[in-house]
Amino acid sequence: MVKTGWVIGWAVLAALGSCAALAQPSATTGEVYTCIDKNGKRLTADRPIPECSDREQRVLDATGAERRRIGPTLTEHERAALEAQRRKEAQERARVAAERRAERVLMARYPDEATHQTERDDALAQVDEVIAVAQRRIADLRAGRKPLNQELEFYKGDIAKAPVKLQRQFAENEQAIADQERFIATQNKEKQRINERFDTELAKLRQLWAQQRASQEKWAPPALER
Repeated sequence: MVKTGWVIGWAVLAALGSCAALAQPSATTGEVYTCIDKNGKRLTADRPIPECSDREQRVLDATGAERRRIGPTLTEHERAALEAQRRKEAQERARVAAERRAERVLMARYPDEATHQTERDDALAQVDEVIAVAQRRIADLRAGRKPLNQELEFYKGDIAKAPVKLQRQFAENEQAIADQERFIATQNKEKQRINERFDTELAKLRQLWAQQRASQEKWAPPALER
């Protein structure tokens, strides 16, 4: 009977020792991981618990105080989605930073509306000069056509009866005039594009100038009373 009690006593002590060992932090990390699995059972281990990979785990120190928590392990699809979201956020931050830099450059280039209008006028004037050259070229071509018309009168104005050389000269003259007219149309579209660009810039600049004035007024020292 004594022997049996002695054996039972050692068995109880061994069981208690095993339970205590599970509750102790690992010798290598000094941490205990604990969680409640999907069945409601509390689990404890000296490393991340696979059964709780889909849920949060608490990490305790040797005193039982919580050091941190680790989130659920992500699936490959979840990791890909998270990485895509991070890339999107990084791209958005880069876009905003680039926009802010562009705004600073714009403000430095155009400190006021008069400066902006002067540059618009200069850009349009350059295009007008090119158009004027094309218009003079058209006038020269039309002037050069007068002797051709006089020669055509000999054939009673019928180009089909004129010699091949005269027909070719008429065709070349007409083609040259058409080329210059198309060029002028292109330059007029360029003027429209320039105005649209400056209009867009001006709308943005007016906002920036207003913000700048508001900021200066906010931080300006109060006027001294006389």
